[in-house]
Amino acid sequence: MTLVERKSLFTIIIKLEDKTAEGVAKTATRHLSLIKHKIKTMTFDNGLEFAEHELISKNLETKIYFAYPYSPWERGINENTNGLIRGS
Repeated sequence: MTLVERKSLFTIIIKLEDKTAEGVAKTATRHLSLIKHKIKTMTFDNGLEFAEHELISKNLETKIYFAYPYSPWERGINENTNGLIRGS
């Protein structure tokens, strides 16, 4: 999982134990709980791994938004960062 702050481009890369919705929610909450006071919003794509978004929102006390389907440009910074990480 990659999380990129929009203005500073600060990037957090987290290795997921599994790609289930529960696993993503637990991992995100565990790794981001120390900086939750700095997180105002998060934007996800519409993948099934974010089905537990309400749990993430509640635990991190933040608002969750979703990009429109088939609109990767709405998450452009994240998509670009993923490409750089993969080396493609």
